[in-house]
Amino acid sequence: MIISQTPLRISLLGGGTDFREFYLKEGGAVLTMAIDKYVYVILKERFDDAIYINYSKKEIVSSIEEIQHELVREAMRKTGICKGIEITTLSDVPADGTGLGSSSSITVGLLNAMYVYQGVQVPAERLAKEACEIEINIIGKPIGVQDQFIAAYGNLCFIEFHKDDIISINRVDIPADFKREFVSNLMLFYTNRTRKAEAILKEQRDKIVERKKELCRLKEIAYKGYSALLNGNFDKVGELLHENWILKRRLASGVSDPQIERMYEEARKAGALGGKICGAGGGGFLLLYCPPDKRNKVRKALNQYKELSFMLSRYGTKIIFNINN
Repeated sequence: MIISQTPLRISLLGGGTDFREFYLKEGGAVLTMAIDKYVYVILKERFDDAIYINYSKKEIVSSIEEIQHELVREAMRKTGICKGIEITTLSDVPADGTGLGSSSSITVGLLNAMYVYQGVQVPAERLAKEACEIEINIIGKPIGVQDQFIAAYGNLCFIEFHKDDIISINRVDIPADFKREFVSNLMLFYTNRTRKAEAILKEQRDKIVERKKELCRLKEIAYKGYSALLNGNFDKVGELLHENWILKRRLASGVSDPQIERMYEEARKAGALGGKICGAGGGGFLLLYCPPDKRNKVRKALNQYKELSFMLSRYGTKIIFNINN
């Protein structure tokens, strides 16, 4: 039996510039972090040749071609596993529509577990690239490439996407207690609904040329946020989050709505410096940056919404259980 643990993520600044359609022409950059909320993939060998898959549904099939779960199907094809296995996926938070990058975390976790199941150790870069290939090239999801890399590498990272398609992973090199202080200023509130991200992301991808100016500015904001973190100016990141949110709302029509706007404005009135909807938008989790003396006021202002406490996850995907007879 193999169990992989892969972190979910919060994208802070620069989201949208990680679409290949943008960064191959203009270059892109994001400030992003893995959090201590995880997806788990459990693999167990079966005595027969059947394939059992357990998630929100249960599948029992005899061949890869019959598998409905696209990520499982393509990860099996990629890693060469074809029969006699039971696969279970679990998540610390709702797996769909929350904006925490669960799809990419599942893909990275599947690949990691499947390779180790076969006795192969695969580096983070390869896991991330193969997850991108599965989600974007094979399945055809209208997504960027940051989620796969932060799921594979973990920690608090500044990721650069270069025009030659090289991706640079820069760990934010500040002391651990500084990281804890920064993360403690971040708050997550559930909007009480999930959403299907694909339509929003497709519109965002289709409007990349039209929104080039906004995307270039989002890239600049990510660089400024990285510099602010290195200099210990955490409140500056909060202010940049606000500017990032104003621009993000212009990328597609479904990013925000009246309820999200009310939540955000109430939080700002209570003392939050900035924030954004995680992921594509339209629902899921609202991220806020809030100085310590304002947190209780923000909680009171948003008391009808559930807060999700979290910390930084220092590591990306890893194997937490391995009995492979």
